[in-house]
Amino acid sequence: MRIASGGLTARDQAAQRTLTTLEFFRDAPVGEAAEGMTGHRGFYYHFLDMREGRRFGAWVELSSVDTGLLMMGVLFAQSYFDGDAPSEQRIREVADTLYRRVEWNWLQQRPPLISMGWHPEKGFIDGDWRGYNEAMLVYVLALGSPTHPVEPEAWTAWTDTYRRSWGKYRGYEHLAFGPLFGHQYSHVWIDFRGISDAYMRRRGFDYFENSRRATYAQRDYAIANPMRWKGYGEHIWGLTACDGPQHTRQTYLGEMREFRAYSARGAGLTDVFDDGTIAPTAALASLPFAPEIVIPAVQAMHREYGAELYGRYGFLDAFNPSFDYPIAPATGAVVAGRGWFAGDYLGIDQGPILAMIANHRDGFVWNVMKRNPYIRSGLQRAGFEGGWLESANAPAAAVASGSTAAVRR
Repeated sequence: MRIASGGLTARDQAAQRTLTTLEFFRDAPVGEAAEGMTGHRGFYYHFLDMREGRRFGAWVELSSVDTGLLMMGVLFAQSYFDGDAPSEQRIREVADTLYRRVEWNWLQQRPPLISMGWHPEKGFIDGDWRGYNEAMLVYVLALGSPTHPVEPEAWTAWTDTYRRSWGKYRGYEHLAFGPLFGHQYSHVWIDFRGISDAYMRRRGFDYFENSRRATYAQRDYAIANPMRWKGYGEHIWGLTACDGPQHTRQTYLGEMREFRAYSARGAGLTDVFDDGTIAPTAALASLPFAPEIVIPAVQAMHREYGAELYGRYGFLDAFNPSFDYPIAPATGAVVAGRGWFAGDYLGIDQGPILAMIANHRDGFVWNVMKRNPYIRSGLQRAGFEGGWLESANAPAAAVASGSTAAVRR
């Protein structure tokens, strides 16, 4: 979309590609069958086959959070493409259809919390979204739905599960979920500066400040480097979900250590794991929170590891200077004397990098999403107040061919 703001031709091309994508999701086969489906009840499977767009395998769940990430993009497109061209009108209409058909309350199997998902073979996943993490966006979207909303009690119940996440870590008092993606994904879309819910009003600061503290805590963890991994320091840091060298146990500095392939990694009070694997997206997607420490980190990664880590599309997914073992990695390659380097780019890691660079520059994604009435409604029903939510520049009533009068308040 950033490209689309550069001229009419680029905007038209972006609109056509966006419309094609949205229409695929609208028209793809959906239902409760275990095979041949793309989604069910408005939700989509976590992984889809790239050739057919169907469920990738029997192990893949119908995912509430991955549907949430998709819907954030859908609503962004709805608000960004606000022109009179037929393609832009169609984008708004199809986006509205996709969002309205997500049955958020269907996943409230243990109300008022929302389940992580569903399998056609075995039913609903036992786990609900609890504790502070990336699922904040799921609850905002579910609260803002004009067709299948959850009630405000869901947000209260969600924040009541923050107890194990709140505390002081590395000297910073905050909701200390370990992997940095939990402090980034909702913030890619929503500008939390100056707005707060009842929970954060009691704490005396907002979720943006919470993410800033989490970013500093991770940097300070790398400086302390309690596990003595190679490379960690003031400018080389960042733990999150990412590719890794291999699922294996190897001797490191005289003791047996666990290494993983793709996995969540983090330093905090919950969801903690560290095998020496650093992901550039962990730092880069924190750019708006703490540019004064993120920019030096990015420069250092490029300077010290760029030959193996930086390619045509920017930074590869991850690297591990400590993993220098003569075994076949799950992905990427081991460079003798340098460690392991990923061989691919993951969209879920590259996307936040681009979006957060744009937000740091001029608030691009945030400003578009502020115009979306569903996002505003979700935040207000969650009890958020202050800042831009109090602005007189409320979004226009029409987001599709009809009215949003049905949007819940």
